[in-house]
Amino acid sequence: MARRRRAAIPAYKTIRNAVAKRIQAGKLKPGDAVNSERELSRIHQVSLMTARHALMELEREGLVERRRGAGTYVALPKIHFNKLMSFTEQMTTRGLPGSSRLLQATKVASDPEIAARLNLAADTPLLRLERLRLAANEPFALETCFLSANGFPGLARRPLERDSLFAVLQRDYATEIAHADEEIDATAADAKSAALLQVDKGAPLLRMRQLIHSTKGKIVLYVLGLYRSDRHTLMIRRFR
Repeated sequence: MARRRRAAIPAYKTIRNAVAKRIQAGKLKPGDAVNSERELSRIHQVSLMTARHALMELEREGLVERRRGAGTYVALPKIHFNKLMSFTEQMTTRGLPGSSRLLQATKVASDPEIAARLNLAADTPLLRLERLRLAANEPFALETCFLSANGFPGLARRPLERDSLFAVLQRDYATEIAHADEEIDATAADAKSAALLQVDKGAPLLRMRQLIHSTKGKIVLYVLGLYRSDRHTLMIRRFR
């Protein structure tokens, strides 16, 4: 039987993939100039329109930014909020080296407001995890997670600086994440968050409050996240 001929990859996709690969490998870093349309058309022996299409695709994906009259440059990495993923998963999908710095892992005797969000009794002891999220050694977010201390014994001793919390919950506590209810608004950086996120005090931040549910329908996590607004994008598709 004759083998089916593999469909040819469009030329603009080939160019897009070549540039993206250099960015993800660290050969092109944020702020570096990317070859112009004319240079790409010469290198890949395609039309200017094809090269322009490739750059437009990269810009749409947030990998580059085109500055009028100045050229095209590698964009600062951004995270998209379209799908519920752990930070580790987000970094992997963007081809970025991600890491976390555990700032605090403490047991809270009681916090009635947080306990209520988690559908727990007011006097339930809680575990408070505060982590600074980094990508390519750049601060991205400051996240504080609350869980039932009794429901997840020993969690604070897990290697949370290098492991995904979602993965730890699934692997060690048989808790699989299903979905999240989220509230998103804007706030200004206070002295602490400004220092950790390396922004000016009063700089705009995205604030996200998440109630994260397991596949068994139980709220297992309350997360308060502060995100650098220049590193995150909320994309919404609306239907009429």
